[in-house]
Amino acid sequence: MRWHPRGGVPILVRVTEPEHRIRALHTDSTITVYQAYPPDIGLPAAREGRFPATWRRNRMTWIKPSFLWMMYRCGWGTKSGQETVLAVEITREGFEWALEHACLSHYERGLHADRATWKRRLRQAPARVQWDPERDLRLRPLPHRSLQLGLAGEAARLYADEWIVSIADITPLAHTVHAQVRNGDLDGARKLLPRESPYPVNDGFLAHLHR
Repeated sequence: MRWHPRGGVPILVRVTEPEHRIRALHTDSTITVYQAYPPDIGLPAAREGRFPATWRRNRMTWIKPSFLWMMYRCGWGTKSGQETVLAVEITREGFEWALEHACLSHYERGLHADRATWKRRLRQAPARVQWDPERDLRLRPLPHRSLQLGLAGEAARLYADEWIVSIADITPLAHTVHAQVRNGDLDGARKLLPRESPYPVNDGFLAHLHR
């Protein structure tokens, strides 16, 4: 909500957030996504700037542009197998290729011709998309949605071998923000968050991924 003056008297105007919109830390050429791994994968990935040989390219991997959704998923880096939180900077070209070739992870009447068509598309697509409720600093659900992008097959290989620009271990940041939240200092915690903003895509670019 925002304040707007009318005749010298401030009035409160409610600003409606689009339900489906990608929000991310991004530059002109890259976008940052988040993942969490056990230390034996996460630490060498951050150290070498690429995933180690133990990272399986034949499995689907999910990337999340929302820092707070990642914190919800990994419990601020405390869940077993998700103790190392990574910020993975990838090319926008790669990210948009994945979106263009993605299929929605569930059948949506009115978006897909029929359930059989959706299932066939899902089997063939190298990427899939889920829209889950975005989270606030206390990890409570918000009315708008956050993108999750699953990469498999060709997309997973391209992600690991071609799209990655840098990998950083941001586990200390996750723990620091969590500590601020626990202490009730939400303003302090908010100042530490990555500066995520609407990701620029042309009108209709995501039309195949939501109603």
